[in-house]
Amino acid sequence: MVLTTGLFFLWGVANNLNDVLIAHFRHVFSLSDFQSGLVQSAFYLGYFCFAIPAALAAERLGYKATVILGLLLFGGGALLFLPASTQLSYGFFLFALFVIASGLAFLETAANPMVAVMGPAEGAAQRLNLAQAFNPLGSITGVALGATLILSDAPRQGAAGAAAVQLPYLGIALVVLGWAAALTFTRFPRAAMQAEATTGPIFAGYGALLRRPRYLAGVAAQFFYVGAQVGIWSYLIRYAESVVPGIGAQKAAWLLTLSLALFMVGRFIGAALLSRFDGARLMALFAGINIVLSLVAVTGGVVGLAALVATSFFMSILYPTIFVLSLRGLGPLTKAGASMIVMAIIGGAVLTMAMGLLSDLTGTIRTAMLVPALCFAVVGLYAWAARREGVA
Repeated sequence: MVLTTGLFFLWGVANNLNDVLIAHFRHVFSLSDFQSGLVQSAFYLGYFCFAIPAALAAERLGYKATVILGLLLFGGGALLFLPASTQLSYGFFLFALFVIASGLAFLETAANPMVAVMGPAEGAAQRLNLAQAFNPLGSITGVALGATLILSDAPRQGAAGAAAVQLPYLGIALVVLGWAAALTFTRFPRAAMQAEATTGPIFAGYGALLRRPRYLAGVAAQFFYVGAQVGIWSYLIRYAESVVPGIGAQKAAWLLTLSLALFMVGRFIGAALLSRFDGARLMALFAGINIVLSLVAVTGGVVGLAALVATSFFMSILYPTIFVLSLRGLGPLTKAGASMIVMAIIGGAVLTMAMGLLSDLTGTIRTAMLVPALCFAVVGLYAWAARREGVA
């Protein structure tokens, strides 16, 4: 259970270390905001491409083997940072991130159900909540690691800047590959290791899902939500440097750490509120607040920065709530439906690029915050429609 729970921490580190890389690579390679945003595009494209293959692997190989495969890809991608830095190639770095994300797609697909089968069925929810609590801790650790070892208040360019990523990613690779070895030689419950018997066509059910408008609306809402979340966190350091002259990338990264801490606190408070209010109503409220905060961020200054940091608290419940509402009533189509919602995180790639492009066209990162404002409006509209249909 300890080894399995650690997986949630590890992919949290990898996910949010990207936010530091965007700020760092922008200086190292003298990139525009659009070009630096390709970090998230390469990363989330890996998730998109491997979501369904990972589900098929878990079905055919079992959860444990799928997790080990994911760790090997994760560790291999981290090791690719070493030749990428010596060759001073931004494209090579993007490929390395794609490989890391492909591994994480396998981990995320298999780890959640594996935790559920790691003990008595009546304790499954408790085990899963405990494991998931380590994910935001990993996110905070990733940003703190990047702020300490990668970023500098005097931005480094060229070879010196590229070399700064070697130590943290070498450390990540060693930990991840060591974790894979430990899992390999640890006896797991049979349910975590055995493949499932499959019946019918591999892609059965996907066609039926495409004929369900309410489900497709949920997929769209998830696409826009993830785009808002990834975009805000990706450009928060850049935004802080822009609206608070002299703050420096390293200090700005600690504001991102604060933002992630608020996200974690929001998860706990949101979970408590969901025991008293229906999900659609609370989601509509939180999305509405974030529309306002995103528009305040467009105005810039310290107030705009504070508003942007505060959005993380109100983003906390959106992803899981959309996930649950989208899958409600799907019955035998639930597994296929879940994989398509995971694929919707490609919004993190598409909309982060859109924010970078808008920033480049207008000459200021502040205007890019119009994109998450629009995203939260889509989420709010989905929540309103769900309430009208009585799906709460």
